[in-house]
Amino acid sequence: MRFARSLQGRLAFAIGSSVALVWVITALITASTIRHEMDEVFDSALEETAQRILPLAVQELFGAEDDGTEQLISTLREHEEFLTYVVRDRAGRVLLRSHDANTRDFPPFQKTGFSQTETHIFYFDAALDGDFTIAVAEPLWHRDEAARETLMALGLPLFFLLPLTLGGIWLLLRIMLGPLRGFRDEVAARDGRDLTPVDTGRLPTEITPVAEAVNALLERLQRTLEAERSFAANAAHELRTPVAAALAQIQRLQAETAEDATRKRANDVEISLKRLNRLSEKLMQMARAEGASLRVDTPHDLVQVLGMVADDFAHVDHDNRLELNLPDQPVMSRIDPDAFAIAVRNLLENALRHGDASAPVSMELGKDGTVKVVNAGSVVPPDELQTLTQRFARRDRNADGSGLGLAIVQVIADGTGGRLELCSPATGRTDGFEAILHPAQF
Repeated sequence: MRFARSLQGRLAFAIGSSVALVWVITALITASTIRHEMDEVFDSALEETAQRILPLAVQELFGAEDDGTEQLISTLREHEEFLTYVVRDRAGRVLLRSHDANTRDFPPFQKTGFSQTETHIFYFDAALDGDFTIAVAEPLWHRDEAARETLMALGLPLFFLLPLTLGGIWLLLRIMLGPLRGFRDEVAARDGRDLTPVDTGRLPTEITPVAEAVNALLERLQRTLEAERSFAANAAHELRTPVAAALAQIQRLQAETAEDATRKRANDVEISLKRLNRLSEKLMQMARAEGASLRVDTPHDLVQVLGMVADDFAHVDHDNRLELNLPDQPVMSRIDPDAFAIAVRNLLENALRHGDASAPVSMELGKDGTVKVVNAGSVVPPDELQTLTQRFARRDRNADGSGLGLAIVQVIADGTGGRLELCSPATGRTDGFEAILHPAQF
């Protein structure tokens, strides 16, 4: 059997086993002590019975006319006789016996005192210098039965109370270890957006140093993550100005030059600068999604936010590929509108950039706040589908894009308690790609 790894299981097993072992040992010692005392009581009863009956028997038999027959003591009513006796003369002839006594069970008189056979224990005594002897017998099964019933009386409470005791120990340990489970749950709830210290007020003093060490680690992690996010955001922000200036210079160079080779080289530089500009924008969005609170106190209408995002795309989508399906009623949500707009924008950019250029892109907002974006295109294998939310993950390394779009949406979904679902082929189709954003609360 595999030993329990949990502290609660180990303590319950150790304490329960110790209690059970102590109880069993105590019961055995008690039973042995009681058996010894019972033997003394039974021996005393045998001796006292002999010393009471023998004088009466001598008085009755002494001087009486001996006709050679034994006298049988009758009983007033039928009952089970545990002590039987036989009175004999010097020659060993039975003069008197109890009604249940079997003379074949009684050995001849040897000396005063106790004796034992395989079936009985005896007490012998004599009077008038051995002219009269008495033997009082008790069957051994009587003593064994009394000892067995005593042991059962001690063992039955152990049989019934031990499970209750173990259950009580387990319940008590569960209550006492409740703060540890709470501490575990609080630590498990921490993530990159919540690295606040864990409350250590209810923890036992033995665990407090561990909790303080965890809080110190969380503090160091928070400082590290904040430094990384700040660096990424600042670097992306600082890149925008020189990249914009470089783009302006390249575009001016394109307009001023008449050489085809120079114009082609300027075009290549412009493409690279635009790609760098998009990358810096994505890095700023990632820093925004990871570092800020993604929920607000005042609900906002997602229909309006989605409409503004669609209007922005209408200026660049000259083929009018975007098909928008919005509900007639407002869809209120506490998700940060900027974060929601960033998520939807990345879903649309991903669909327009990587989908079939000749097919439309459908975007639908459900009444529960679910956003569905569907585009045509080749089917994405399941193993590749699982990696698309990783940072800088792209199916085609030569394709345009930074590989951060779906990763940003995943971060926003996790930050709002929602879920991002990717399907390929799209629902109800044999091809295409479908992204579904399920916000948690609206």
